Amino acid sequence: MSQWSQVQQLEIKFLEQVDQFYDDNFPMEIRHLLAQWIESQDWEAASNNEAMATILLQNLLIQVDDQLDKVSQEKNLLLIHNLKRTRKLLQGKYQGNPMHIAVIISNCLREERRILAAASMPVQVLNCISLICLHDFGTKSCLLIMKFTSVMCVHWELLKQFKNSNQHVVIRAECCSHSPRPVHDSFPMLQEVLSKIGRVIHEIDMLMSNMLTEELLDWKRRQQIACIGGPLHGGLDQLQNCFTLLAESLFQVRRQLEKLDELLTRLTYDGDPIPVQRPQLLEKVNFLLYNLFRNSFVVERQPCMPTHPQRPMVLKTLIQFTVKLRLLIKLPELNYQIRVKCNVLHSNRRFVLCGTHVKAMNMDESANGSLSVEFRHLQPKEMKSSAGSKGNEGPHMVTEELHSISFETQVCLYGLTINLETSSLPVVMISNVSQLPNAWASIIWYNLSTNDPQNLSFFNNPPAATLSQLLEVLSWQFSSYVGRGLNSEQLNMLAEKLMGKLEHLPGKSFTFWVWLEAILDLIKKHILPLWIDGYVMGFVSKEKERILLKDKTPGTFLLRFSESNLGGITFTWVDQLENGEVTFHSVEPYNKGRLAALPFADILRDYKVIMADNVPENPLKYLYPDIPKDKAFGKHYSCQPNEGWASFLYLTLWESSFKAKRQLEGFGERKKGTDHNASINWHLQEKCFMCLLCRQLHFTNRATVLEVTLEATTTFNRG
Repeated sequence: MSQWSQVQQLEIKFLEQVDQFYDDNFPMEIRHLLAQWIESQDWEAASNNEAMATILLQNLLIQVDDQLDKVSQEKNLLLIHNLKRTRKLLQGKYQGNPMHIAVIISNCLREERRILAAASMPVQVLNCISLICLHDFGTKSCLLIMKFTSVMCVHWELLKQFKNSNQHVVIRAECCSHSPRPVHDSFPMLQEVLSKIGRVIHEIDMLMSNMLTEELLDWKRRQQIACIGGPLHGGLDQLQNCFTLLAESLFQVRRQLEKLDELLTRLTYDGDPIPVQRPQLLEKVNFLLYNLFRNSFVVERQPCMPTHPQRPMVLKTLIQFTVKLRLLIKLPELNYQIRVKCNVLHSNRRFVLCGTHVKAMNMDESANGSLSVEFRHLQPKEMKSSAGSKGNEGPHMVTEELHSISFETQVCLYGLTINLETSSLPVVMISNVSQLPNAWASIIWYNLSTNDPQNLSFFNNPPAATLSQLLEVLSWQFSSYVGRGLNSEQLNMLAEKLMGKLEHLPGKSFTFWVWLEAILDLIKKHILPLWIDGYVMGFVSKEKERILLKDKTPGTFLLRFSESNLGGITFTWVDQLENGEVTFHSVEPYNKGRLAALPFADILRDYKVIMADNVPENPLKYLYPDIPKDKAFGKHYSCQPNEGWASFLYLTLWESSFKAKRQLEGFGERKKGTDHNASINWHLQEKCFMCLLCRQLHFTNRATVLEVTLEATTTFNRG
């Protein structure tokens, strides 16, 4: 029987656990339809081997295509729609990073095996660990769950024995109240109970010190990586279950020790172990509870402006941001009883937080019922000095000055008062959105280089990062922000740039990070479908593109991002003269202003040039390496081409050296006295002059061209 068949036979409580880790990253439909094939592949090995992962991804897409063919014959419209959508999602999300899907599928299969194993456990052991689902945890966590199970089973046995011994001692005490003879036979029983309590306390201490704390640190590191675009992190719910069960166990042990104290009022004798050992055990339990609570107070979601969800920890003055905290010890007694206060730990400049900065933690607002609090309306405001100027000037630029937001609260429970403190990862405060790219670069550099959550002086002496680390982070920026990471060729081109000065690109006034941010914005807003499909090579130098195109069929073109214009994309095609000489033609980069007027796919479809024989022709035939243009971009065309206006997109290559203004003045003199219809047909009579004007002025919108044409016509007719 396949693993998936076994999973489907589980009880509903286990099926709910399975449902939690199947989502759009790897839909359950695919797991169900391809169960046997998926289980026969080595996904764990592929998660560390890019070549193997690439092959498996392609085979997975082929398997999905085969399923599509089957359901198409059955005319199951809903399943056909879902499979087509899923195939597009898988290809777009993982084509640039195939190892990521290998990791996801490997984790899913591992989780299924864990749940199947849990379902077959004895009931008494299962009761101890039923709340613990170590999703996304590593090998060390398997040891953690085994250790936790052992400790909890000992604890439950102790509870049972304690009840029996307590009852026995009370009975003996009542009997002794009528007899002067001491009850020394109770000594061994009480000593055994105290020894077992000590053992449970010791085991919990080891569990917290050696495993649970380490898992919490691992989660915090994964959160850092996820904040800068890395793989999504999980496991906080599972940590919460561990923290909560340990806290409940410690409170139970504490109550047992209090019960022992009550025995002293009923019966005591020489050599009684309770007065000697109980205070030491109670002190140790309280110490463990203090540490457990302090470690359980975490920032679940780092500070982030809702307007820039992919840029956490960059905050703009007087703009609202959100931050969420959680107490991993989820006890009903604490609901609405813990009030959290937040402040800014300042560096050189001083800030205050405007808005509601004190709120109570509760279990009602969170979707998963966790004990948490979310601040949604905080605004950082910079304080001015008494002289009227802003805060002290520091040694760093604004975008390298780190701050932190601190949170404090107090827990009062069962006679204990515990002060809790935690803080966010370092944030950068900016006053203008133009500072965001460089501020984000600082956040990337910090979280890539250190796992210290509070090193606000990091940029006094920032450590170097390896090129491989930085390239991986750059790929994360694209996979998280625009849904597709960078392949090895694109990363190699970026590596060449990174080997130069990062502060400013050669000969440019903008930094590498500003250039990269502009490209991400361009993709997100204007060419996202083309990027997802993998048709935008993007990162390739002018020299490299000529090497790639020189041996290709005339009309082969590629799309690349401009190195000189922020947020620009251009295309270059190869041509061949009659004498066999290879030539290359490029166009002025299209920026967001031009692309807002006309979709880029339509521009590629309608683009034409006037060749030497005055015949308009689209020179773009094949997308590199040899994909027919319409096959690549056909599904992205917005409408059928409008031939009536297509001539306004013609570019006369042999006229391109003339200035548009000079042509316009000369043309106006020749056209004085002509009628309106003759003026409208300038482009047919004067070698497509208006198209040259459009090129000089960067017009691509046909309506804009028409407006300019009519305006010029009116001017010349008046003349």
